[in-house]
Amino acid sequence: MSSTDSAVTADASWGAALRAFLDSRVIAMFFLGFSAGIPLLLIFSSLSLWLREAGVDRGAVTFFSWAALGYSFKFVWAPLVDHVPWPFLTRWLGRRRAWLLVAQLAILTAILLMAAIDPAQGGASLTYMALAAVLLGFAAATQDIVIDAYRIEAAETSLQALMSATYIAGYRVGMVVSGAGALFLAAALGTTAEHYVYEAWRWTYVAMAGTLGVGILTTLLIREPAGRRAASRRHGGWDYFRLLLVFAGGVGAFVGAFFLSADAFAAGRTAAGEGPLIGFVFEALHFLLAILAAGLTGWLLVRLKLVDPDMARELWVAPVLDFFARYGVRTALLLLALIGLYRISDVVLGVIANVFYQDLGFTKTQIATAVKTFGVVVSIAGGLLGGLMAARYGVMRILMLGAVLSAATNLVFVWLAWAGNDAAILYLAVGADNLAAGLASAAFVAFLSSLTSVAFTAVQYAIFSSLMTLLPKVLGGYSGTMVEAIGYPRFFVLTTLMGLPVLLLVWLAGRHLPARQGAADA
Repeated sequence: MSSTDSAVTADASWGAALRAFLDSRVIAMFFLGFSAGIPLLLIFSSLSLWLREAGVDRGAVTFFSWAALGYSFKFVWAPLVDHVPWPFLTRWLGRRRAWLLVAQLAILTAILLMAAIDPAQGGASLTYMALAAVLLGFAAATQDIVIDAYRIEAAETSLQALMSATYIAGYRVGMVVSGAGALFLAAALGTTAEHYVYEAWRWTYVAMAGTLGVGILTTLLIREPAGRRAASRRHGGWDYFRLLLVFAGGVGAFVGAFFLSADAFAAGRTAAGEGPLIGFVFEALHFLLAILAAGLTGWLLVRLKLVDPDMARELWVAPVLDFFARYGVRTALLLLALIGLYRISDVVLGVIANVFYQDLGFTKTQIATAVKTFGVVVSIAGGLLGGLMAARYGVMRILMLGAVLSAATNLVFVWLAWAGNDAAILYLAVGADNLAAGLASAAFVAFLSSLTSVAFTAVQYAIFSSLMTLLPKVLGGYSGTMVEAIGYPRFFVLTTLMGLPVLLLVWLAGRHLPARQGAADA
C-alpha cells in the first residue's frame, strides 16, 4: 500500500472514520465542491437549452461547448497557480485562498455577464455570450485547480479519502442546482420552448451567480494550508508579468491557429466523405495543430528570453521530472497507465447511456427522474461510502473494489437491454452504476492526491485529472459506432472487458508503491 493508507486505515474503527467526517476541513470540502459543481452545467446543458429557446441554430449551440475546454487543459496554467502571487490578496489570504477568491469572483462576473446578454438578438450578442462562456470555463477550471491543491495541502493523507468524498458529494449537489435547478427555475419564471422569455433566463442566471456566495464565504472562513509546500525560488513582479505574457502568447497562438485553419480542415472533411471516423480524425488533427502552435510559440518566447528560462523550467518541466524521479520511470509509467484507464468502463458506457434509455422507449421525464435525481442521490451515497471505506480499510483496497464494481455493474445494462422498457431494471442499472462510480471516484481522487508532491501540488494533480478522462472520452466518441456494429448487449459486455486490465494495473500499483513510499498494508 501507499502512504495514503496510513493513519486512519487498518487500525481505525468505524467510529473513528465516522468522526473524521466532522473535521472542519472535511466539511469545508463539501461547500467548496458545491462551488465547483455550479459552473459546468451553466456552460453545457442549461446554456444549450437557453440558446435553443432563443432560436439559436444547433450548430452554434454545440460550438459553445468549446467554452469548457479549459477543464481539459488546465494543467497548462496550473503552474501559475502554484507560483504566481496576487498583489495584496496573497499577503492577506495566503497563496491558495487568494487564487480561490479571484477564481470565484471571476466565475461570479462571468455568470452575471451571461445574464446580461440576450442571445435572441443574434450577431454581436452571441459573440459576447461566447466570450462570457469562455471566461466562465477558464475561471471554473482555475477554481478546480486551486481546490484540488488546497485539499491535498490542507490535511494529512489519512483524511484525503473523506475530503474527496465530501468534495464529490458537494460537486454533485452543485450540478443538480445548476442543471435541474436552473431549468426548474427558468420554467417557473415563464419561459418555454414555444414562448421564449429572456427575463426568465436572466434572473435564473443571476440566481445561479448568487450561489457562488457559498464558495466565497467558505474561502474567507477556511485556513490557508501552513507548511505544506516546499519553498520555490522567489522571483520579482516583472518576472511574473513576463511569464503571463508568455502564457497569453501561447493562448493567442492556439486560438489563431485553430480559427485560421478551420476552413481548410472543413474542406478536408468534405473531400474525405464526412464519415464519423473521418470527422474525428480531422478534428483531432485540427486540435493538435492548435496545440502545437501554442507550444511552439511558448518555446520560442522562452528561447527569446521573454521569460527567464530557469523560471519556465521550474514551472512546467520540474513537476514532470519530479514525478518520474520519485517513482522511477517504470513505476511512473505504470501509474500513468492506471490513471488513464481507471475510469474507462463507466465513461465509455456513460457517453451513450441516455441514447440507450431513449432507444428502449423511456420518456425524457423517466430518464431525468432516474438519472438526474435518483442517480445523483445514489452517486453521492456511493462517494460518501467510498470515502468512509477508504479511511477504514485503505485507499488501494477500495480502489480495487471500485474497479471491480465499475466493470461488473455494466453487466446490469445487458439485463436491461434484454428486458426492454422495464422501469424497475432501469432504476437497478442506474443505481448500481452510480453507486459504483461514486465509490470508485472517492478512492481514485484520494489515490491521485497521494501521488502529488507538495512542491508541485497544483500542476501534478492538474495533469493527473486531465489524463484520467482523455482516453475514455476519446473511446467514448466511438460508442455509437460500436453499438451499431455489435448491438447494445455485446457493447455492454465489451465495456466490462475494458475494465479487466484496470484490475491488473491496480494490483501492480499496490505491489510497487510500498517500496517507493515506505508504507505497508496491514
